[in-house]
Amino acid sequence: MLSSSSVPSIAGILLGLIPPALAIVTWAWKVMNWVWLKPMKFERLLRQQGISGNRYRFLFGDLKVSSLMLRNANSRPIGLSDDIAPRLLPFLHQSLGTHGKDSFTWLGPTPRLNIMNPDHIKEILSKMYDFQKPSSNPLVRLLATGLANYEGEKWATHRKIINPAFHLEKLKLMLPACYSSCNEMVTRWEKLISTEESVELDAWPELQNLTRDVISRTAFGSSYEEGKRIFELQEEQAELAIKFLQTVYIPGWRFVPTKMNKRMKYVTEEVHSLLRGIISRREKAMRAEEAATGDLLGLLLESNMKELRENRGNNYTGMSIQDVIEECKLFYFAGQETTSVLLVWTVILLSLHPQWQTQAREEVLQVFGRDGKPDLDGLNRLKIVTMILYEVMRLYPPVIVLGRFTRKEVKLGKLTIPAGVELAMPTLLVHYDKELWGEDAKEFKPERFSEGISKATKNQVSYFPFGWGPRICIGMNFALIEAKMAMAMILQRFSFELSPSYAHAPATVITLHPQHGAQVILRRA
Repeated sequence: MLSSSSVPSIAGILLGLIPPALAIVTWAWKVMNWVWLKPMKFERLLRQQGISGNRYRFLFGDLKVSSLMLRNANSRPIGLSDDIAPRLLPFLHQSLGTHGKDSFTWLGPTPRLNIMNPDHIKEILSKMYDFQKPSSNPLVRLLATGLANYEGEKWATHRKIINPAFHLEKLKLMLPACYSSCNEMVTRWEKLISTEESVELDAWPELQNLTRDVISRTAFGSSYEEGKRIFELQEEQAELAIKFLQTVYIPGWRFVPTKMNKRMKYVTEEVHSLLRGIISRREKAMRAEEAATGDLLGLLLESNMKELRENRGNNYTGMSIQDVIEECKLFYFAGQETTSVLLVWTVILLSLHPQWQTQAREEVLQVFGRDGKPDLDGLNRLKIVTMILYEVMRLYPPVIVLGRFTRKEVKLGKLTIPAGVELAMPTLLVHYDKELWGEDAKEFKPERFSEGISKATKNQVSYFPFGWGPRICIGMNFALIEAKMAMAMILQRFSFELSPSYAHAPATVITLHPQHGAQVILRRA
């Protein structure tokens, strides 16, 4: 029998147990809401509006099936005339065939609504505050954040500071550095075939090295060798990021010391250390008035200092050293990645369509001659080359899906989309849509751009290889000028065709790569 004195102590123990028990119940409720109750509510709301998709499967949704289909698709090459969509987006391609364009899939417990209507795409990409960038796995964000991933005031501030560096007159100053990099590559190729009638060459690493050299010189005023380690590390980061994207992200998982987590953090720290050194040396030289500011880093630092001076006393902080590092990471990664993939698919498609290669070469020779040095005025007169580049980006867009996220309930046309839904705009599938582009949508026909993009798209947002709206890629003009320069100098000197050893295997490593390289037979033009 309990004594009266023992009752308060038991009551105290029981009261002491209430907070931990309450915390456990609260945590369990949040987990249940995340993995089951909320997804079921989403599914009901979407189906009520006539949108179909697979039934939600606990925690993983469609991830297991989609990851398995992607691995199987990437395990073997395809034919040169095969549709690349089932290889690159096998699950989505199948899902659209089953459920139609207005459908959803499951990215773990998060529904992903597929958007292929040009009017809806225009609205999403115009209303950047309603439809924001999705929050990616924190480990994926280690690859690069910067302007491409910021929202709200921070995005506006960074865009304002960075924008002057990409004005046409500034890009014109970078042409000599771009020419030097291209000239080194074509001179090396000329030496390879100096004693041979032809030579087999893997164009993919060559073009990667070219664009890395260009971005090193134009962004940081250094040669490719100085930035080589950064590129190698970012390449590894991209491969790790793809693996992270194929799994359900569990909050807090990044703190678990798994092999992949530790490697991603180590690589990030090394990239930061290398960039911090470059930035520190540049800032020191600028303070001593020893540094030219004609490269992107110099222009960025100069613009940041100007904003700080003009807004002194307004609690304006501008960019921190960490902000500058993140923008540099983006310069390095996006600055060379998008242009290298544009160039490699241009080489591959011109190899498959020699009549267009001939037309492009004739145009280049007419504008620059065989030994002329390309300048900005001449590059702007390359109508056929421009048409070809536009068509290459239609068929092989650098990023094959654009994503946005709703952080509050929003209207999209007649749809009401609840907060917490991801929106996927499959660039590749929109570019291949026969209802938008005609029965020849999957064919290489640069002539469709003979009167420009607006005419080709009938003023619809059905072509967006660099995004669209306020957040359109700030480096678009830079990438196109670089691509025109490189193709002009290649076409001046060489003709090329695909090697019998080439295996057609487009694959996504953040951007659209040739999985097994781009082996071509190179000859003097």
